[in-house]
Parts: sequence; structure tokens; C-alpha cells
Amino acid sequence: MEPMEVKKEDDAKISKYLRKPLLLVNCLMLSIGNCSGPLLMRLYFVRGGKRIWFSSWLLTGGWPFILLPLAASYFHRRRSGSSDDTKLFFMKPFVFIACTVIGILTGLDDYLYAYGVARLPVSTSSLIIASQLGFTAFFAFFLVRQKFTSYSINSVFLLTVAAVVLGLHTSGDRPANESKTEYFMGFFMTIAASALYGLVLPMVELTYKKAKQAITYSLVMEMQIVISIFATLFCTIGMLVNKDFEVIPREAREYELGESKYYLVVACSAFIWQFFFLGSIGVIFNGSSLLAAVIITTLLPVTEILAVFFFQESFKVEKGISVALSLWGFASYFYGEFKASKKSNQILKPGNPQHHPPSSHV
Repeated sequence: MEPMEVKKEDDAKISKYLRKPLLLVNCLMLSIGNCSGPLLMRLYFVRGGKRIWFSSWLLTGGWPFILLPLAASYFHRRRSGSSDDTKLFFMKPFVFIACTVIGILTGLDDYLYAYGVARLPVSTSSLIIASQLGFTAFFAFFLVRQKFTSYSINSVFLLTVAAVVLGLHTSGDRPANESKTEYFMGFFMTIAASALYGLVLPMVELTYKKAKQAITYSLVMEMQIVISIFATLFCTIGMLVNKDFEVIPREAREYELGESKYYLVVACSAFIWQFFFLGSIGVIFNGSSLLAAVIITTLLPVTEILAVFFFQESFKVEKGISVALSLWGFASYFYGEFKASKKSNQILKPGNPQHHPPSSHV
């Protein structure tokens, strides 16, 4: 065997061993961003912030933070003698074009979501975002031929019921200084954001499948940078048209928590949301778009509980029931994945009578 072939085989083994830890890291990043991002955005609005285009810009405007781990990956490749050691970026044209389209859709989704958060309490917006799981399952079935088992179907059902339970008794949550028209606009904008992101997640998975190059985590970070750049450009145009750049200094001076804390909230928001976006496409890389949607939906009750502490939103019995149903749905999904993985490993064992060598498949 040639030295280069040995090296590629060793790299494949290392990649296999790192896959589960990398999945856990991305799940953690997704959890941090999914729970903290909406709270920081809501804090911006409840304390005097009013710029929707600016708040949507913050969702992806922190993309330069990803350059740090990408640079670390580059220097690691140089030390390890990888074939890509001389390249900081090695994305091919198809992937770049796909990320451009996904980035523009993400920018539109950012605006829809920010509009909803500006008009709705965290509890209500989180409830509506839970519908994203259903949209993701629907689009994943058609775009990436997502296979469903009884466990994954049960998980989608339980998490959807948990979201419905959260909706009980929320009819009186409209802020006192907000008209019905504004409230319902926020409601429908959030539904649109949920549906659009339910499409974006399977589109990322489809890009992985159709890319005519090896998908590494370095490439995943590159993809997120490109997606964020185009999403940010989309929102920047909206800010220019809406003249947000002229208003931000005055808004900072008038912010209830003070000017310095205004910029702190803004900076933290831009940083935290990168955890969400990088974590989500990282989970898709190591798992699937459906898994990313399951994690996002499972964490919604956690966001609800945090909103109780930070914004004094009420914690009713249905929120406790929703937490229990979400955990049940989450456990159902992963139990199904565990059984499927165990069955697959048994079939692939050479001594198993059900084992078929690769040449037997067409």
C-alpha cells in the first residue's frame, strides 16, 4: 500500500473516531445559541430597541468569529501534512452558489424572525417556532429522502403536542402597548420564519449530498461563513433603506440599561447567534437536518423557563407538561437512532449471516 493511501486510511479512521465528539460539541453550541439568542434579542426590544432590520442583521453579523476556528483548522492541516495544507478556503463553485442562495434565504428568515420577536413575548414566539419541526420533516422527506421510523414519527408527534400545550392560555399575552394588528403581524411573520428555516435546514443537507467534494468540518465552517455573509448583506441593504445606521447612536443613548450595556447586548447577541448557526449546520453534518430540528424544538421549553426568570413571564402547569413531553420526544428519537445503529453494526459484522459484501449491492 502506498504511503499516501495509508495516510488517507488513517485520516478516515481519525474522522470516524471524532464524529461522535464533534456531534456533541455541535449539539452544545446549538443549545447555547438556541436558548440564549432569543433572550438577548428580546432584551434588546423590551429595553428600548426598535430596529428590526438591525436586530435581524445581528443574527448573522457575527460571522467573523468563525474565522478563528477556521484559521486554527488551517494551521492544524499544515502541521499534519494534509493535501489541503496550502489552502485556507477550498470550497468548489457548486457549494459556493448553494450557500449564496441559502444565505439570502437565511437573511429573509432573520428579518421575519426578528419582526416576530419584536412583537411577541418569548413564550409565544417559541411556541410558533416549534412548528419548524413539522416543516423540516416535510421538506426533508422530499429534498433528501429522509427515512422515518416509528420512533422518529413518535418524536415529531410528541414535540408537536408539546408545542400545542405551550399555546394553551396564551391568548392574553399581547403587550399592553401593542395593537392587535401588530400582534397578529408578528404571529404570522414568525410562522413564515418557521416555515422558511424548515426549508433551509434540508437545503443545507442537500448541499452536503450533492457537493462533488469531500465534506469536512473545515468546509462546514466555510459554508457557514458564506451563508452568513450573504444573509448579512441582505439585512445590510434593509438597514440602509430603513436608515438604521443613522439611528443606532441615538437609540444607544436612549437605551434603558445605558449606552454601554446597549452595545454589550448587541455584541453578545451577534456572538451567541453564531453558536446557533454553526451548531445547526454542524449537527446536520454529523447527523441530519431532522436531528437539528428535533434539538431546536426540544430546547424550546428550556427557553420558556429561562424567560420566566429573566422577563418574569408566568410559568403555568402547561409549561411543565410541555417540558416532560419534549424530553419524552427527544428520548424517543435518540432511542430509535440507537437501535438503528446497533442493528446496522450487527448486520455489517462479517460473521453475521445477514452480512452482504459491498460487491453484492448494485
